[in-house]
This record gives sequence, C-alpha cells and structure tokens, in this order.
Amino acid sequence: MTTKTTKKTPASRRSKNSRGVFRRIWSIAWKLGLAGLAVVTLYSIYLDQIIAQKFEGQKWHLPAQVFSRSMALYPGAAVSHPQIMAELKLLGYRKVANPRQIGEFSASSTRIELWRRPFLHPEGDQVEQRVMISFDSNGVSSVSRMSDKRQLAVFHLEPVLLDRIITGDGEDRLFVPTEEMPPSIVQALLLVEDRSFYEHHGVNPFAIARAAFVNISAGRTVQGGSTLTQQLAKNFFLSSERSLLRKVREALMAVIIDFRYSKDEILEAYLNEVYMGQDKSRAVHGVGLASRFYFGRPITELTISQQAFLVATIKGPSYYNPWKYPERIQERRDLVLRLLMDAGHLNTAEYKAAVESPLGIRNFNKPAHQKLPSFFALVKQEVNERYGDALLKQSGVKIYTTLDPMAQEAAEIAVTRTLKSLDKSNKSLQIGMVVTDKYTGGIAAMVGDKTPGFDGFNRAVEIRRPIGSLIKPFVYATALAPNSQFTLATPLKDQPITLKSEQGKTWSPQNFDKKFTGQVPLLTALKKSMNVPTVNLGIAVGVDAVATTLAKSGWHEPLNQYPSMLLGAVNGSPLMVAQVYQTLADSGVYRKLTTVTAVLDSEKNPLPVTRLPKEQAISPETDFLIQYAMQQVVNTGTATRLGNAFPGVGLAGKTGTSNDSRDSWFAGFDERNVAAIWVGRDDNGKTSLYGSSGAMAVYLAFLKERPPISLRSIQVNGVVRGFFDRDTGVAKESTCSNVDALPALTATYRPINNCGEPLQWWQKILGR
Repeated sequence: MTTKTTKKTPASRRSKNSRGVFRRIWSIAWKLGLAGLAVVTLYSIYLDQIIAQKFEGQKWHLPAQVFSRSMALYPGAAVSHPQIMAELKLLGYRKVANPRQIGEFSASSTRIELWRRPFLHPEGDQVEQRVMISFDSNGVSSVSRMSDKRQLAVFHLEPVLLDRIITGDGEDRLFVPTEEMPPSIVQALLLVEDRSFYEHHGVNPFAIARAAFVNISAGRTVQGGSTLTQQLAKNFFLSSERSLLRKVREALMAVIIDFRYSKDEILEAYLNEVYMGQDKSRAVHGVGLASRFYFGRPITELTISQQAFLVATIKGPSYYNPWKYPERIQERRDLVLRLLMDAGHLNTAEYKAAVESPLGIRNFNKPAHQKLPSFFALVKQEVNERYGDALLKQSGVKIYTTLDPMAQEAAEIAVTRTLKSLDKSNKSLQIGMVVTDKYTGGIAAMVGDKTPGFDGFNRAVEIRRPIGSLIKPFVYATALAPNSQFTLATPLKDQPITLKSEQGKTWSPQNFDKKFTGQVPLLTALKKSMNVPTVNLGIAVGVDAVATTLAKSGWHEPLNQYPSMLLGAVNGSPLMVAQVYQTLADSGVYRKLTTVTAVLDSEKNPLPVTRLPKEQAISPETDFLIQYAMQQVVNTGTATRLGNAFPGVGLAGKTGTSNDSRDSWFAGFDERNVAAIWVGRDDNGKTSLYGSSGAMAVYLAFLKERPPISLRSIQVNGVVRGFFDRDTGVAKESTCSNVDALPALTATYRPINNCGEPLQWWQKILGR
C-alpha cells in the first residue's frame, strides 16, 4: 500500500511560523509585563515609604516665630490713648463707626471700643473679645467687657509677629490648618486649579488629554493638566525638571497620595506648601504667609477680592508680581472672581464690589517683616544662654520678646533724623541706643547703627566708651544712703583739689567752666553736673562704696577704683548704662534686662527656664531722692532744654560727656521707658558734642515721636518733706526764713526748733 504524502504549501508554512513568532512575542511580552509590574510595584512601595515619611512625620521645618511684647491694659496702666491707636494700626485693625466683626475698632477722645482677635499668649489661648477701653489723664482708667459690662483686671492685645528665624532651606511659611482657611479660598482654588479634585484619584486623564489637545493646537504650552495632588507631589518630592520620566513619577506619587490620605489632608498640605512669591532671599510658601506678605494681615481677615488675589497669584508669582505688574494680577484676580460668581459663590452685587476694589497690597517700601539686627542678635544670644543652642533648630517654636514696636519705630526715626542733622557739621558720627520698659525690665527698643536696619557692628552692646557724668547719680546715691550724714542740701566744697596716686602721679579735676564757687548744695552739684564737688563727695563716702553701689545696680564688668572713676572714667555700652539706670527708674530694684519673656514649643507648651535675678540694690527712700534730683537736672540743670521742650511733664535724666568731647551720652526716663544713648565716632575722634547737644537731642526727638508720660509722684515710706537753710544746709522748721523745701530721709531729718535765731523775751519766759 502506498502512502500519500501531503506537501505543505508556502502559505501554510508562513502561517505556522507567524503563530510561533506570536507565541514567542507573547511569552516575552507577558514576562516583561510581569517584570515591569513587579518593578512598578516595588518602586511604588519605595515611593509610598517616602510619602508616608513626609506626610506622617514633620511635613515642614517651620521657622521660629518671634513676637513682640503683648501690650497689657489694666486700670492705671501708663498707656495713652494715642499709643493704643498707633498699636491697633500697627496690628492691622480697621477703624469703623461701629465694630461688627473681629479686627475692627471705633474711637472717641476718651474711649476705644475694640473687637480683639483670638491669639496664642504665653499663658494660654486668648479668645476673641469685645471690650471698651476708657482713659483718663494718667492712662488707662478701665477695661470692661461689652457683653456684660464687667471690668477686667488685665486685658492683652495680641503681640506683633516681628519675624521668623530661618535656619533651614530658606523657605518661609506660617502653617494654617484647613479649618482656619476662609471657605472662599478653597472654593476659588478648586475652580481655578482642579474642578474635579473630589472626584479623581490623584490623576485626571481627561484633563491631561484636554491640555494636550489645547497645547498641540496652540503650538506651545498654554494649559496644564496636573491635578492639585500632582502639583503637591512635584512641590514636595520632585524638581521642576521637564521630562516624561518626571511626569510619570509625579503621576504615580499622586495616585499613592490620593490612596493614602483624605482630600482634606491633601488640600491642607497644598495650601501650606504652594510657592507664593519671593521676599528677597526668602521663598514665601503657603497662603497663610502670603496673606501677611502681600496684605500685612492674617488670612482670616482678608476680603473676598484679596482671597481671589492669592489664588490668582499661584499661577505665577513672578509673572503676577503686584508691585511690578499690577494690571496683570488685577486681570487675573477679576477672572477668579468671575469664576466664583459663575459657580454661584458670589452674587452680582458682591462680584461688582469685589472687582471694583483696589488690590490693597502693603507698601512695597515697608518690609514684610521687621529688620531688627541689633535686637535679634541679643535675642539669639539670650535664647542660647537660657534655652540651649539647639532651640532655634526645632520646628514651630514661638519666641515672645520684650520689644515694643512703637518704641522701636520712634527710636529709629529719632536716630535717623537727628544723626542726619548732626552729620552736617560733624561727619562720621555713629550711635548706640537702648530703650527699656520701666515696669517689666525688658528691652523695648535697640538701635546699633545710624542706619537702623544695618546688620553689622552693634554699638548698643559692643562698644566700650567712658560714660562720663552718667556715673554721678550713683556717687550721690551712695552718699544719700539711709543713716547717712548727707542730705540734698548738704554743702559740698567747690575748691581746687589735687590728688596723688600711689605711683606719685597727681590729678587736679576741674569743673566744666574751669571756675570754683567755694561750696554748693549737694543737689546743685548734681543737677549742674559739677566735677569738683562730686569728687569731694565720692572721696568722703569712699570710691569702693561707689563701685559697690554701681555693681549692685547691675554693672557687671570690672571697675578701676581710682578717684577718676567718680567722674566717669569707666568704659561701658548703652546696654550697660540702660541696665543701671533701669535700677534707678525702678525704685532701686535691680533686675537683669531681658529680651525674651517666654518660649513655646510646637505643641504650645512653655519651655521651663530659670528666673532672672531680682534684688533691692538701692533703698527705695534713697532712690526717691535721686529721682527727685534727676528731675531737677531736667527742670533747671544741664538738661533744661529737654524740660523746656515738654513743660509740665515729669522727666528724669542725666547728661554725660567724656574728655575732649569724644563721647556724648544721655540717660533718662519717664513713667514708661528708660533710655540710654551714646553718640560718637568709631575712630574715637573728637565730636565737639556735649551730652546735651548730641545724645540728648536724640532722646528729645524720641519723645516727640513717642510722647512721654509724666513721672508719677508716689510717696515712699521713710521720706518726708524737709526744710533746709539755703546757706548752711541745716535742717530747720518750715516756719523759718531762708529755707528750701526738699525731700529728706525720715531717719536723719532732725530740724532745730528755734531756727537758729536769738530767743525773744517771751520765748525765754515760756522756756522755748
């Protein structure tokens, strides 16, 4: 039997070969696909870990926030009506006829009605509150709650956010939780950037396709298809590189983020991460900080048009820079407002009002944050000393300081204007100035250069120059101590004197006018700043005793205990002078000056810290006499020009000039602030200025910007009104002739009974 073989045709062979090739391709393809899926899965797990670490850990390093002092108002507070008005303006409160919402106030000549914002105080959260603040001639007379007319023992205004200390990557932000965001910002953001945010799963394929079609049609990139989640992934984890690989990674991360976290969490992260502009070297991130940067107020108080402005800026902060291109940002803002109206979030009237409103941005020439290099340097130093050098590296720390923004502004204006005037006849002058709060012992203002914002050598702290006659009140305080033989009326010798040192060198001090009067009352010697009587007094009480008084008052650098010390041959800085004069102003109580009152960690918990020292350095009754004498310096002494500028206002002060008029000094105080000022040259050259023509001129300008509050005359136990013979200084009765009334220490005031005059016949009969 024969077998019939079938011959395969070429077509059948090609079909079989093609099926084999297909099977091989399929085999390779599914293996590659499986491998690819494994790679994507492993890579996704890797990305998931990165995302989880970022989202569930510390999303950002929040810079340490530095706040000013919180103004305390209470019955009797030495705070004037104009001062509070200026403070409210600085804080961004709006003056209206009738306060209807948080952040508004109204004012009459004697009262201020205020609706205060809620804020975080070192002692705890302060709720919003509506109050009536009343005033009298001494300052605040009462603060009462509007809801029930109850008077408050103390009421705080929120502190000013001065700056943030950037220690990380140069990014600056203020974190704002979603619940504190105005709803309109969220609505506008979703309308403009991602309408299907709550529907998609991190990536929106339809938006990507639509953007691709528009861009291809236009021949350039005119529309993006990224969701908010993709933008967040790019900002958090990726660079701005434009590549397909980066876009794929961005999309993958967006899907993971959307799967792991709620939409509200994603939205909160986006609103606090998005880049909003550039503040010199600082990158402004998040709408919370952007609100402060562009408008100088918290985001909760922005108008609808200002909220639309922020959303409009997101598209391109540089392109829409409002100070450079106001027409661009206004057009973009109006588009956002129209979208809000079309979506039903605004009615026609609201839309028209918003579109017609100005941008309302802050003055570009006024910095978004305070430039306080001298003060901040001291803050950082104190933080390191009291809390450790690692504190500023922690995220979210809040530092509350003693700085008074109004005092700082007045000091800077006074320095700038006065030095500009003095420079016309005396080139190369420089200045150091420190202002303290008399009641708290905190540094209220500091200027370390004639250009206040200059970050360099801080003359308020770092110079060491002879303080001249500023030491004299401490010589007289030593002499007027309790149980002393001296009074304000005691005659002091004003005659030529020559002293010899142990090395055989002689010293013959001279008065300023090179004249001698024989003798002068102690009070006159101080108020006229006479050198020879002061030296005689200092030698009588002991140079070492004067050094002790100065040291107890807060002078913590070594003193050369020579007679020349009595006339100010002591090197110091404005800060050192402010420290000891703070003691004089504060009833003789020494408290170390401070810049930091409290520090809160990221959880709002106060950090424990050792209390600063406090002790009675000069007896209250002695200090009362010195304050009285220093007021006479202003009334009829070397600072008369100051007294004439503010008639009827109680001010205390002392001028000082070093040899050859190289250093001009002034230290003084009113009821609120103590100031210490030095004017001189860095090269120690002659200035031809005296204390009254240089440093005191700065203080006078300071008080013109910050009207003084008159010193209150409070009677001190142990001090009485005495009467003293003008010629001999002997204590007498008030009915005697040729007497002056002066405060005196009760313990040593022993007036004679018969005025030192011959007894009449009837007095002899009566035994008097």
